[in-house]
Amino acid sequence: MKYFFEIYRRLTGGNPLTGDQSFGTGVLFAKILGIGEWGEDMIENIAIIIVIIVFLFLLLTGQYISSLLLTSGILGIYILGGMSLLSGFLQSEPYTRVASYALTTVPLYILMAQFIMKAGIVKDFYNLVFKLSKGRTGLLSVLTVFLGGFLGAVSGSGTATAAALGQVAVPELKKKGYPDHLAGTLAAAAGSLSAIIPPSVLLIIYGVTAQISIGQLFVAAFIPGILMMVVFSVVTIVYLRKYQDDLTVTDSEDDDDPSVGRYIIIVIAGTLIVLSIFGGIYTGIFTPTEAGAVGAFISLIVALVLGKINKDFIVSSLIETTKVSVMAMAIVIGASLFGRFISLSMLPRKVIDMLGPLMDSPILLLVIIMLIYFFLFMFIEGMAVILMTVPMLLPILQAASIDLVWFGILLSVICTLGLITPPVGISVYAVGGVTKIPIEKLFRTSLVYSIVAFIVVGGLLIAFPELATWLPQTMK
Repeated sequence: MKYFFEIYRRLTGGNPLTGDQSFGTGVLFAKILGIGEWGEDMIENIAIIIVIIVFLFLLLTGQYISSLLLTSGILGIYILGGMSLLSGFLQSEPYTRVASYALTTVPLYILMAQFIMKAGIVKDFYNLVFKLSKGRTGLLSVLTVFLGGFLGAVSGSGTATAAALGQVAVPELKKKGYPDHLAGTLAAAAGSLSAIIPPSVLLIIYGVTAQISIGQLFVAAFIPGILMMVVFSVVTIVYLRKYQDDLTVTDSEDDDDPSVGRYIIIVIAGTLIVLSIFGGIYTGIFTPTEAGAVGAFISLIVALVLGKINKDFIVSSLIETTKVSVMAMAIVIGASLFGRFISLSMLPRKVIDMLGPLMDSPILLLVIIMLIYFFLFMFIEGMAVILMTVPMLLPILQAASIDLVWFGILLSVICTLGLITPPVGISVYAVGGVTKIPIEKLFRTSLVYSIVAFIVVGGLLIAFPELATWLPQTMK
């Protein structure tokens, strides 16, 4: 051991126990490798390469995304600044990040989603949609998509909404003659809309990371969210025409049909929740956090009126909310340290220099960025992608004079598509898990939905930014 101490002292001029040294740890790697004195740029480059290798290794070995970000960030900071700098960040950064007032919206909306799901409101809404369609297959598909968007607005959980629709919508769609892969994909696509329909947790995390108004993001997402629903509906109708000769309708009577009074209660409740979120934030009556609290309270009252409240209801809702909230906070902490490494490594500056010729062509730059995001969302959970990449992209977006609210909406559209795109479309897996429909059959259809929406909605947002920026400009 004494030989290790002596080697470390001679190379760094410091103590390996205290981390004190006369220069960044990156120089140590240079000296060990015998490459001589390196400049700051070379040290930053070697740190970036090492962190990328470690990041990819941990990703491929299936580590939790929070652990992956935390490990990569700690390693990168240590290489660049040594233990003293890393210690300073570890003492302050985790608390500073999770103590953000804006993040209080996350547990409130998750709690609201738990109350809605456990009260059986999703199934009741779909039964109502089924009755309103009066057996018409095309109308049923459109209503299913819009129901998914509505449930996304009141639940904020794409995976939960997709799984719920998989349980209650897919059997009814199949009774109307839908092929199982189309019925399952329709449920997954409808559920994925919660990534863009407020109160989207993804938009909350983006707003916190980019330090922009969450209320403006929620309002800006309204028109693009409607566009996504329209595109999904049109694609479904085209598929139905393709299969119209093979549609075989079977009996679809439901013995457990809710009463008219129950329908009235859930419709009123759903309307109040949407108004409290959209209307309250748009008119300035509520902040996004207050809107989440009001939505959770309304959901609890509805569950009470429907007779669903008991000890298990409360306990399980709180436990699930705690689990998801802690997971989100762990990702935020890991991503904050990873973001610190990105700043220290000067990676944004290097990327700006590399993209220099494209800075005068914002549209081409955006297309390239969106294609990269499209592939990232295929493999990595959306919240983690936002937290990893947005700190690096912010200087680039600001240098190119790109509106951050508009970019956030475009990003949420791409994330919505990532939920149904192979190989890791989480909403598709959720539907496949509850319906037992083979994943490969679902992905063949969901990929079509994803590509069409990417071209149409993404293209419209790039060509007409006002689709996302107009409503926020009219807010009080």
